[in-house]
Amino acid sequence: MALATVFMLLGGLFLCGLAADVLGRRSRVPRVTLLLLIGLAAGPSGLALIPESAAEWYAPLSVLALTMVAFLLGAALRRDKLAARGRAILSVSGAIVLVTVAVVATGLRATGLPLDLCLLLGAIATATAPAATQETLRDAGAEGPFADTIRGVVAVDDAWGMMVFAVMLVVAEALATGTPGAHHLWEALRETGGALVLGAALGLPAAYLSGRIKPGEPTQLEALGFVFLAAGLALWLEVSFLLTGMTAGAIVANLARHHERPFDEIEHAERPFLILFFLLAGAAMEVEALAALGGIGLAYVALRVIARLAGGALGGWLGGLPPRERRWIGPALLAQAGVAVGMALIAAEALPAHAETLLTLTIGTTVVFELIGPFALVWAVRRVARPSQDG
Repeated sequence: MALATVFMLLGGLFLCGLAADVLGRRSRVPRVTLLLLIGLAAGPSGLALIPESAAEWYAPLSVLALTMVAFLLGAALRRDKLAARGRAILSVSGAIVLVTVAVVATGLRATGLPLDLCLLLGAIATATAPAATQETLRDAGAEGPFADTIRGVVAVDDAWGMMVFAVMLVVAEALATGTPGAHHLWEALRETGGALVLGAALGLPAAYLSGRIKPGEPTQLEALGFVFLAAGLALWLEVSFLLTGMTAGAIVANLARHHERPFDEIEHAERPFLILFFLLAGAAMEVEALAALGGIGLAYVALRVIARLAGGALGGWLGGLPPRERRWIGPALLAQAGVAVGMALIAAEALPAHAETLLTLTIGTTVVFELIGPFALVWAVRRVARPSQDG
């Protein structure tokens, strides 16, 4: 791509982000949804204003943006917040993952799909969208216990989902081939454990340095340096950059002398990256996949919605959440994005006989959940905040 084209494209994308800001303030449409829709309209499935070569930017941008988001979500795991909401966070995240697998797999099995495919789709359905959730909460100005619980759940539930997916993949391979692929379980353990170790190895010096280079004021370079390093090392070591960023953020939040300032620096720096990330994610959406879903796709969407509602209610009850929060925690966690597609790619490689169904269904339904998820989250936050309007 010519250098002039690169600059013009970046300028246009940033102005689209500005337009989404203005439209979001003047309407009830979440900014994340607007960015995705603008990207969809400007991408190959729409007016083709964004060159296909720009798709090469999406992978590095997604890693960087999601590592920043994970670092910020780590702040939800601060000791004082965990003391107040830790039981709820663990209960909701655990229940919603297990219920999602059970409901989606059982429901799809009832439609006649093979058991191994049902187990994989149930595991893929557990994935959430950390970036969309965090950005929507921020745009909605959502603070307080309910928002803290959502952030905490999103910070940890992809870790549970990853482990469940690894187990389901082993079982699915055993059903399909008669030979268990236990290496997938080992890979998940290595990726998860390695990310926690790497996050701690970066978080401890980051927490120590915070406020020491310049007393009381961590520099943006300091904060960005650790985030970029976390993303790069995670990719190099082939561990989860999401868990690496989250672990580092949690350690900084709990141990740093001026723990709020590094997060402020990242929040100030991440906006341009997130704008590009969501716009390019919208451009990468495959509308054709929606048309190919059919009844199985509708069943998957309905089952996942039911599972999130039931799992959220069960986890909220086990975690001692107030009745109103139990009712709305499930809808707040509907968004689904790149983690699900990543799981589908791994599953498709392991079981090529189901590759087309796995990829078409996951990509198509991810489009649906990425568009409706922010709406559901904003609605849930508003209902919890205004109990008098919700008998």
